[in-house]
Amino acid sequence: MFNVKEIRKDFPILKREVNGKPLVYLDNAATSQTPKQVIDVITDYYQNYNANIHRGVHALSQEATDKYEEARNKIQQHFNAAKAHEIIFTSGTTHSINIVANGFSSLIQKGDEILVSAMEHHSNIVPWQMLSERTGAVLKVIPMNQKGELQMDVYDKLLSDKTKLVFCNHISNALGTINPIEEIITKAHNVGAAVLIDGAQAAPHLVADVQKLDVDFYAISAHKVCGPTGVGMLYGKEKWLNKLPPYQGGGEMIAEVTFEKTTYANLPHKFEAGTPNICGGIAFGAALDYMNKIGFEAIANYEYELLEYATEELLKIDGLKIYGTAKNKTSVISFNIDGVHPYDIGSILDKLGIAVRTGHHCAQPIMDFYKIPGTVRASFSFYNTIEEVDVLVAGVNRAKNMLL
Repeated sequence: MFNVKEIRKDFPILKREVNGKPLVYLDNAATSQTPKQVIDVITDYYQNYNANIHRGVHALSQEATDKYEEARNKIQQHFNAAKAHEIIFTSGTTHSINIVANGFSSLIQKGDEILVSAMEHHSNIVPWQMLSERTGAVLKVIPMNQKGELQMDVYDKLLSDKTKLVFCNHISNALGTINPIEEIITKAHNVGAAVLIDGAQAAPHLVADVQKLDVDFYAISAHKVCGPTGVGMLYGKEKWLNKLPPYQGGGEMIAEVTFEKTTYANLPHKFEAGTPNICGGIAFGAALDYMNKIGFEAIANYEYELLEYATEELLKIDGLKIYGTAKNKTSVISFNIDGVHPYDIGSILDKLGIAVRTGHHCAQPIMDFYKIPGTVRASFSFYNTIEEVDVLVAGVNRAKNMLL
């Protein structure tokens, strides 16, 4: 049995009040909360073996190095990467995407085509625009329909021998749509294109097997999976990581330095210049341990129940419209009420202790598609409850009555 009451005891922040009301945290698509088990790992690092890694012969350095590389191995096993050095520690998904975009500057030529989906986060749009400006490549968009689903028939027509790169999120942060990435990857490979999947929103809800997917690059952030901010992962197939030049120069990423020439370190260190977020990397591994102990299948089933119930209850409110009604979606509900700005709803909900996200969610093209300024987004995690959904629905009703 999925015991959400016991799980909630692991999260100290869920015990606090906001504006005199019990916190109802429904902004999980932006940042998940952190359990005590992970917080304890962070505390343990700074209290007991805080030291730089890979460079010291003393005991603390060796212990920190072992823990850091152990975390890399945990991430490798979680995503089923073939080799540990295919896991690059980064500061997060945005950093991971920029490593690939920068690297392909030397592999893309004028007239080559890059495909990106219409429902991307800005971090998976801007780097490719910058790449196109640098190289003369052509950026094309895979459109979506009113349900928030990609138009795969148009994708088929966009693909050609000119296509060199395809980028798509696994799950939309603004709509909750689960994209058919298996089909996207297979069809891109059929024309010789590489594929990067932004897995930031998928990682909290499901486990991506990168070998089974045959994906070339996959990126996530630890703070979406109960870990700390400022750390993430880029998975890349060894053959591609060897082709890409380093993203940053500095310590750790070198093999030998002279004033005449520098040679670069082997993977993964080639892409890990400077002192990394050591504690963050270790805690990243601990966060995956925590979620795997609960079980991703159990998490997905419970979150689906929350999604179904919340969708049904919110749609009982007159004038409320949900954006993103794909057949396959995860526990994200973006909505508006006719005649009310989403920011006003979010502000009133905050006064009631309810944390939701309002605005364009770093996905302005989606809002432009629907011709709206933004939405109210309630995003649920495995530590949320049916009772919290009821509090949300009551809060939205109250906001509506106050504003109309």
